[in-house]
Amino acid sequence: MPFHVEGLVAIAVFYLAILAVGIWAAWKTKNTGSDGDRSEAIIVGGRDIGLLVGGFTMTATWVGGGYINGTAEAVYVPGYGLAWAQAPIGYSLSLVLGGLFFAKPMRSKGYVTMLDPFQQLYGKRMGGLLFIPALMGEMFWAAAIFSALGATISVIIDININLSVIISALIATLYTLVGGLYSVAYTDVVQLFCIFLGLWISVPFALSNPAVTDIGFTAVHEVHQAPWLGTIGSLNIYTWLDNFLLLTFGGIPWQAYFQRVLSSSSATYAQVLSFLAAFGCLVMAIPAVLIGAIGASTAWNQTEYGFPDPIANKEADMILPIVLQYLCPVYISFFGLGAVSAAVMSSADSSILSASSMFARNIYQLSFRQNASDREIVWVMRITVFLFGASATAMALLASSVYGLWYLSSDLVYIIIFPQLLCVLFIKGTNTYGAIAGYLFGLVLRITGGEPYLYLQPLIYYPGCYPDENNIYVQRFPFKTLAMLTSFFTNIIVSYLAKYLFESGTLPPKLDFLDAVVARYSREHMDKATLVKSDNIVLNELAPVNPRHSLTLSSTFTNKEAFNYVDSSPDLSNTEDN
Repeated sequence: MPFHVEGLVAIAVFYLAILAVGIWAAWKTKNTGSDGDRSEAIIVGGRDIGLLVGGFTMTATWVGGGYINGTAEAVYVPGYGLAWAQAPIGYSLSLVLGGLFFAKPMRSKGYVTMLDPFQQLYGKRMGGLLFIPALMGEMFWAAAIFSALGATISVIIDININLSVIISALIATLYTLVGGLYSVAYTDVVQLFCIFLGLWISVPFALSNPAVTDIGFTAVHEVHQAPWLGTIGSLNIYTWLDNFLLLTFGGIPWQAYFQRVLSSSSATYAQVLSFLAAFGCLVMAIPAVLIGAIGASTAWNQTEYGFPDPIANKEADMILPIVLQYLCPVYISFFGLGAVSAAVMSSADSSILSASSMFARNIYQLSFRQNASDREIVWVMRITVFLFGASATAMALLASSVYGLWYLSSDLVYIIIFPQLLCVLFIKGTNTYGAIAGYLFGLVLRITGGEPYLYLQPLIYYPGCYPDENNIYVQRFPFKTLAMLTSFFTNIIVSYLAKYLFESGTLPPKLDFLDAVVARYSREHMDKATLVKSDNIVLNELAPVNPRHSLTLSSTFTNKEAFNYVDSSPDLSNTEDN
């Protein structure tokens, strides 16, 4: 493949433009936040992100490289097709559900990260445990999309994959490092515009290529391969449902989503942003679906790609850049490549910032350095942005199964964090004992179910499992949803059981080693109390910024359960005066 100087120049111009916008956003907002809440400005943008920028940045967080490339691949692969392209509908529904049920209680309480309510109700130990799957999800997702970007660029311009990954990661890390959420949000506006324009410009040229059969005809008739509308076989219906529920409910408990929710100027705005992003995700999926359909309708032996087709060459996951390269004019393909790289960077920067925010606040500040100054927290965030960006880049370059690791970690977000989030926000009476038990039960059921991407054999063979070509058993039974429900109900049952045993006197108070039921002013409870009560640490970021919300610090974050377990309801609206 010849080296395309024009393509390299086009990508370089695009990357420099993105970097310039990120640095401009950082400079524009460098004085945002007082001396005591600069860390809040970096994490949640001073809570003044408007509808336009907020809608763009929340949409761009989901519309990433995996979303665009994965949707096109699902539509293209024979036997799957549009019926198995679940991400657009699943993620859109997750945003709608997040807006209806989760955005308002999270934003109205003025939390700074997704882990805040867990640490408030369950304590720092549980917060640390929940940080692990949250971090894994963000890091492996960033690594997976960096890896996809390198492969995408190599399809269109013949440059070293490792070099393209490193440069892309450096740019995304740099503007995230200097500007935090402001830089991420403003660059998302530019990136989403480029994705939309780049892909839509490419579609007409690809459709008009002589090698492409009418996609309306190939949707229901077999020409070059099976119809691209696809089917859901009776044997696979439970797998389809399991994956769909994972996307819908597992798409909610991500820091990248709640970071946008918590950066909104009000709880109502947070809900509206979620609905706007849901619509944006559907709209942005349309060109990806069309490109997948075009790939399924193409006689590849009539193009420069030649024979065999991308499926036989095991390049189905790269169908989108292949269509851009071989079915579009050269300059159009370069513009489309810029769109794909924009999609990747718009997700990668969000994941890096999310991981850094949770570590700096929930692990470093609230667990280890409660007296840390705001300046110290800012520097911890900057260092971890660099470290997490470097780690994601290293995994993208070195790990052979990044996607397998991401699939497993995203499953853990669905199985562990989602039921915990339901309990902490909506279920009265849960405590640390139930949370730990639910965590462990969900983890064990997921791991014992196996993972073909990691060549991990299952220990529990559910009905309908079968061996794949590598003799790794694949589950048809919806065991992921079973693990999630088990984690959810285990949390509730164990919490109420522990509460009954201690309060009835069946177990002595000294056995309450987590201080979750009996002890009212234990060390662990005082650790919880420091979320809202400490003269030595500045936590005014817990209060909404705009006075018009009429919420004081105590009404924002103080929970009676952190001090009194007579009524162990996690209703976060129960407050007491300081």
